[in-house]
Amino acid sequence: MRQNPSFAMTDVTELRRLISRNPWVTLVSQTDDGLVASHYAVLLDDERDDLTIVGHVGRPDDLIHGLGERELLVVVQGPHGYISPGWYDGGTQVPTWNFVSAHLSGVPEILSPEENLRVLEKLVAHFEGGMPQPRLMWEPPNDPDFVRRLEKGTIGFRLTPTKVVAKRKLSQNKTPEVVETIIAELSGDERWANAPLAAEMRRAHDALAAAREENA
Repeated sequence: MRQNPSFAMTDVTELRRLISRNPWVTLVSQTDDGLVASHYAVLLDDERDDLTIVGHVGRPDDLIHGLGERELLVVVQGPHGYISPGWYDGGTQVPTWNFVSAHLSGVPEILSPEENLRVLEKLVAHFEGGMPQPRLMWEPPNDPDFVRRLEKGTIGFRLTPTKVVAKRKLSQNKTPEVVETIIAELSGDERWANAPLAAEMRRAHDALAAAREENA
């Protein structure tokens, strides 16, 4: 991902927020047969305060990726959407796409079966937590034998990235008036409405405004 200093995202707290809110990621590996990609849910490692993530792949994706043997690229995609030049303040303008994204690279550590079980349990608890009647991994109708058979079909991993490239392109190069127009368009009820992107823009620009006041 081409980086631009104006859009660079380096704050670990913000990156952790991006990952926790967008756990469905793309895993990319370079193999002897070319590039391969898979899609899985991950979680931040709750025993760490950095960008370490944990997750699993279903067999035989571990072999296809060479998991644990070569570098893995994890693509995290946050809110994104089309921005029309018609929302700008006149003059020669071009359309663009606003987005928040991070690339985490490193060689993952393969988890033991017991560690993998704990990660699977946390994944289920995380996503079932908001359900009216959560179906947790170790609770009936599941039995221990069923859960352990389930685990044997997966390979757990932990990735502490050795390289992070993250970008938050949210019209930071536009005037406050244009930013307000874009947010208003994205917040409407037309077919191009995009409430998550509008909220992310509002949050980012409020933080920028606060920083400017503090440094004034």
